[in-house]
Amino acid sequence: MTEPLAVVTGGTRGIGLELSRRLIHLGHRVVAFYWSDRTAAEKCEAEHPGRLTAMRVDLADADAVTAAARRVLAEHGTPAVLVNNAGINLDRPFLELTREDWRRVLDTNLSGPFWLTQALAPAMLDAGGGHVVNVGATTGMRPRVNGANYCASKAGLLQLTKCLALELGPTIRVNCLIPGMIDTEELRTRWRLDDPERMAQTLDEIPQRRIGTTEDVADALEFIVGPNGSYFNGQKLIVDGGQFMW
Repeated sequence: MTEPLAVVTGGTRGIGLELSRRLIHLGHRVVAFYWSDRTAAEKCEAEHPGRLTAMRVDLADADAVTAAARRVLAEHGTPAVLVNNAGINLDRPFLELTREDWRRVLDTNLSGPFWLTQALAPAMLDAGGGHVVNVGATTGMRPRVNGANYCASKAGLLQLTKCLALELGPTIRVNCLIPGMIDTEELRTRWRLDDPERMAQTLDEIPQRRIGTTEDVADALEFIVGPNGSYFNGQKLIVDGGQFMW
């Protein structure tokens, strides 16, 4: 029996890498989209020979996304799981945001998932179903300073999740996985968590009194795409240790 296929955008670094690894552990072949770090992509392929294929795709380019989807279908088959994980930050004060700052973030974080899901969903429907998991952010629900473009993109992704759940169900389930403070290199750099005082302040805001791990997020993904999550659709699953209780 052919192993099921999963597509993970931003799937060669950080949280996305852990999601790729978990899907491989669950028996999937993975096509992992990346954009900037070819070294990391090649390392992933070497670590998972025959199970992970890295593909360079600019998610901000609609034509490139459509072409990548066609290539996936032609070379690898129809995905059972699509994880729209990739995202970028270009933070500026609102009055200093340029058109390019706005366009690039919205196109990558929101339009990219729209185009990719639209391109792959017909084949997934024909195949009898599957799962789409959009990876959001807590800032899609709670704003922050200097991130109007990013917050807007993630808020839009949450609403897109609900719309797709309505239109693609019951054959395809669509949910939004929302990580909180997860221990990645990017998070430690952005939030200066190597500073003990900053770390202590952050932990004071989290009832679990720890930073989450990428494995915590992968556990949530496993639930969403697994049999125990079969009635979970159009929802947001927040993995944050209780930091944000909406």
